Amino acid sequence: MAGTVEGDHVDVHVDVVGMWVTADGHIRQELLPDGRYVEARGERRCAYTGRYTVTGSHLDYVDDTGFTATGDIRDGVLHHEHLVLHRERTSS
Repeated sequence: MAGTVEGDHVDVHVDVVGMWVTADGHIRQELLPDGRYVEARGERRCAYTGRYTVTGSHLDYVDDTGFTATGDIRDGVLHHEHLVLHRERTSS
């Protein structure tokens, strides 16, 4: 988790950076450390691109065309509008 401290208040944000994938692998959303994202759908590697912000466990998205969406991390799962995405695990 990352966050900022202001006085005695700690604002903690869930670490969302990485690849998030639907169970069938059709939708892959890469959340980059610079606040940008790239979403692939099927064979379309860059179906959507844009920026995101994190407040606690809530995400706000704005794609490069101006379309907005939201998401929430619950129990380690990203619920992005009607999608359910799981963090892709890298092999060690």
